[in-house]
This record gives sequence, C-alpha cells and structure tokens, in this order.
Amino acid sequence: MTQTPPPQVWPTLKAHDARRLIAFLVEAFGFEETAVYGEGDTVAHAQLNWPLGGGVMLGSADGSGDWRLTPGTFGAYVVTDDPDALYERATKAGAEILYGLRDSDYGSREFAVRDPEGNLWSFGTYHGEPRKT
Repeated sequence: MTQTPPPQVWPTLKAHDARRLIAFLVEAFGFEETAVYGEGDTVAHAQLNWPLGGGVMLGSADGSGDWRLTPGTFGAYVVTDDPDALYERATKAGAEILYGLRDSDYGSREFAVRDPEGNLWSFGTYHGEPRKT
C-alpha cells in the first residue's frame, strides 16, 4: 500500500471578515483552528486543519500587497466520512445550502453550501482516484 504524503498544497482565501469566517468554518464544518495571527479585526494569516488531513489558509482582504484575492471567489471539495452528520451540522450553523445531500454517479454522497463570504464548499465521500505507482 502506498503511503499518502502529508499535504504540501494549501488552498488560500481572503475574507472581508476573516475572524467571522474562521468561527463559521470551525462551527459549521468542523475545521480545527490551528493558528491565527493578527491584531484586532485583521487576520494576517490563519491555518485551519481538516480532521481527515489538509486544510486551508486564509487572511483578511485589505486590497494591498502582491497576494490579492477577491473574497467570495473560492471553491473547494472536502472529503468527509459522514456527509449526513456534516450536512446536519452545517444546516444548524446557518450555511446556505446550494444542493442537499445526494448520491452522485461517481460514487460520492455529497452536498454543497455557500459560506457567509460567498465561497463555495462541497463535502462528500469521494476520495479521488488512487495514486499511480
């Protein structure tokens, strides 16, 4: 069996209200707040880990610097072992449902939501194709 290497690619996003988005991602989806740097309302850098591996990095959008991303334009597919429980959790936290739980033709049970910043998140059981040896 091939060992999966630790994540070396970290999706990044910017937010108008990064602290609010962090709280939402933790409450609604179960991300783990690993690091948050910044003062007051400004988040210079945050790392949120996903319990099954990987995660995202985010910060406040201030319109300056070389790394400018438009808030609300991010999208991600996140693997979960229990989409039904996660769907219930996200719904209770007020996530905007784009489509409810469904079984896909490629074998995933999944749903999709929009966070308060407008980013799109799809959660499902599809782990991707096996690595080629």
